Amino acid sequence: MTWKRVVVLLLLVIVLAGCLPGDGASSPDAQAGFFSGVWHGWIAPISLIVSLFNEDIGIYEIDNTGGWYDFGFYVAIIGGFGSLRLFRSKKDDD
Repeated sequence: MTWKRVVVLLLLVIVLAGCLPGDGASSPDAQAGFFSGVWHGWIAPISLIVSLFNEDIGIYEIDNTGGWYDFGFYVAIIGGFGSLRLFRSKKDDD
């Protein structure tokens, strides 16, 4: 892995860490909705790693709208990383 890829990967992790569940962006007055659920589901693997070192961060946002947040979260968990496979190009064996 080249140093440019390492730098890009680290910057990506830092940017994603700013949007983790439990970061204080959601409150009982401003609850996380469907799109927050999709985002939190998609970055759940990163949230899991960060939550091991920071007890304030969770995998799931506690202050959410209920069913719509859950639906978005599970849609992202089930289809988020699997859909990346659709964009991979198949290499020819020639």
